[in-house]
Amino acid sequence: MNNKIKLAVAGAVLASASVANAGITWDAGEWTVDMNGNVNAFAIMSDASDNNAIAGGLAGTNGGNDKDSAGINAGLLPSWLGFTATTRQNDLDTSITISFQPGAGGTGNLQGGNSTNAETENRQAFLTFGDKSWGSVKVGKDLGIYGSTAILNDMTLLGVGAGSGTGGATTTLGGIGTGYIYADWIGQIAYTTPNMNGFSATLGIAQPWNAGGVLSGTESATSSGSTDEFGYQGQASFSWTGDFAGKVWAGFFSQEVTNITTGGANTTDDRANAYEVGVSATVANINLVAYGYSGEGVGTTALLSQGYSTDGTARDSDGGYVQATYVIPTGTKLGVSYGQSNLDNNTGDSALLVEENERLTIGAYHPLTKHLNLVAEFSNVEAKAQNGVSNEEDKFSLGAILFF
Repeated sequence: MNNKIKLAVAGAVLASASVANAGITWDAGEWTVDMNGNVNAFAIMSDASDNNAIAGGLAGTNGGNDKDSAGINAGLLPSWLGFTATTRQNDLDTSITISFQPGAGGTGNLQGGNSTNAETENRQAFLTFGDKSWGSVKVGKDLGIYGSTAILNDMTLLGVGAGSGTGGATTTLGGIGTGYIYADWIGQIAYTTPNMNGFSATLGIAQPWNAGGVLSGTESATSSGSTDEFGYQGQASFSWTGDFAGKVWAGFFSQEVTNITTGGANTTDDRANAYEVGVSATVANINLVAYGYSGEGVGTTALLSQGYSTDGTARDSDGGYVQATYVIPTGTKLGVSYGQSNLDNNTGDSALLVEENERLTIGAYHPLTKHLNLVAEFSNVEAKAQNGVSNEEDKFSLGAILFF
């Protein structure tokens, strides 16, 4: 099979050693084509005990009525169909990748016109070229550089974690917003060095994004984004093997943000910056992960969401997660993960702006076959506002994810 790990499978490989690097490959002239992906779905049951309108809070609310909800939905990783074609010409390894991510949930019937309201996404469309002697270049849309290793090491990538899964959403959130900011899928041109005795680095320019109150439009300043320059992202890592194997990494995000509203017709410009560091280590059947980030103007949960007050002042944010997994003799991976994301307030901010989202997840991931995993998770999610009020939600999920 093709030895190039595709992103959809790579994330699961990093999260669970029980998932095989699988794909359906065939030769087409000078090209090798790899079709790969997954299908997953979960029965998700939620119990929300509060009903506070916290802007940016990730814990579900009970709506002032029935606090229980249930639904069938994809988990953090969407169902996935990807195609990669590779060849070597003129001493260059070249490839193209295109993928599709259909939703798995819906809440309306045919008469309501909403029976397939989980969106179908196109997260990847990129090309690469390079050689192992000098590295590789990526051009197109793919997972962002900053925050990518944090999500690929999140054990809930095979499951559900936090986020709505009972209302027909395309995916849940896993640990996004409760320990790390979402790397997301973004247009980029990036260079990755060759592997130099375990060390490698990636640097790239990226499509500049708008800033604003994506999670609540009335709690944050809006912006037209940057038209003067690209966003910049990078990450460096060092990996080692042996009885005690592991990886350490550090990354950054930086983008100019222009035309930030400051009230009335006034606007201002600023630069949003974030930094991250993480480590993953494995000994015997135990894997430990620790990760942290800090930023100014980058907001919480999603890049540049809730990053600026309505007067145009940047908000500070930080967070991280710790995780431990253990593979028992049956091959089942048992894990516990705790994460927290914090957002500082500025003078004049709403008392109901989120201050803290935190999550505790306990999970079991059993490889029924080398491609099929059964997954059970319990998550407790709590969102706290700047004034101290909070929402708390318990979420239990049971389902399966099959890779090919």
